[in-house]
Amino acid sequence: MIVLFKQRNFAVGAGLAKSEALVAGVVGTLFFGSYLTPLGWAGIVIGGVAVFILSSGGRLYGISVKTMVIGFACGTCFALTSLLVREASHMLSVPHTLGAAWVLLWVLCVQTVTLSTYIGLTNPVIFKQLKAAKKQVLAISAVSCLGSICWFTAMALQHVALVKTLGQLEVLLTLLLSHYWLKNTVTKREITGLLLVGVAATMVMWA
Repeated sequence: MIVLFKQRNFAVGAGLAKSEALVAGVVGTLFFGSYLTPLGWAGIVIGGVAVFILSSGGRLYGISVKTMVIGFACGTCFALTSLLVREASHMLSVPHTLGAAWVLLWVLCVQTVTLSTYIGLTNPVIFKQLKAAKKQVLAISAVSCLGSICWFTAMALQHVALVKTLGQLEVLLTLLLSHYWLKNTVTKREITGLLLVGVAATMVMWA
């Protein structure tokens, strides 16, 4: 995902990264014993189309092969991570919600140690920059942690593909915030995408 930030078509690549829901559905069914109803599959596909419309306007031309490959690679990695998180949560001899908490704790510890080591070896000045903006760092960290708790708990309780599809409502919330808070104009394309996200979320909840 970090590499995507450097690409010219970042928005498109980020949209393709949302293919994680579809990948999670396919891989989960083939290798993790997941079962999805036809309604659930339809919701997943519609959700993927909605995110792609929001990010690229539904246009494939002008998108570099590199951006497409990186985007799909991100989606695949996110999907595999989520499936393994669910699997790990279920392997512990505790309630699934508590198992999700333990898995999240270990994931955060590994990420913190890995990233801190990398930054310390390559660009230690970043630590000073983070310290200078500690209020923002703490706020972002707290909100991100709450989001991770919700993600991990939901994936421990329900199929990953359905959780990821329902989670695409974040796109809806983001656009609503940008419209009402930042006063950005919402286009017809975005309205179409938002309606599809809503349809997908409704189908997934009833699946």
